[in-house]
Amino acid sequence: MSDCVFCDIVQRRTPAEIVVEDERFLGFLDRRPVQKGHVLLVPKEHVVTLPDLPAQLRDGFLAHGQRLAAAMVEGLGAQGSFVAVNNVVSQSVPHLHLHVVPRTRGDGLRGFFWPRHAYQDGEAEEYAGRLRLALD
Repeated sequence: MSDCVFCDIVQRRTPAEIVVEDERFLGFLDRRPVQKGHVLLVPKEHVVTLPDLPAQLRDGFLAHGQRLAAAMVEGLGAQGSFVAVNNVVSQSVPHLHLHVVPRTRGDGLRGFFWPRHAYQDGEAEEYAGRLRLALD
């Protein structure tokens, strides 16, 4: 799709800090993370919502989500993760994306009104590299 920022990232027309990729899926750092290390996992095929996801992509999508959730703990030292999908409401980009957010007790996140954090120079690359190592 020509006006989708996530399709632009998949096609490398828009830069992103890529964490995981295969022939059907791409995971990259959110530019406005809830917590540093926050990854968005998307199918490379333009799919708008979870109900639209073709059956042949479901297992791979969830498998990557599981691996990313484990990488939050192993690679970033998080105590756990928050994993979520918005469908239409609160879906800022109309391309299916799974949020995988590292969590620790006392991290200040309450409900769904979470502050966003900016990466300092070089931090996005560092976080992405740590997650890539944990995924290998």
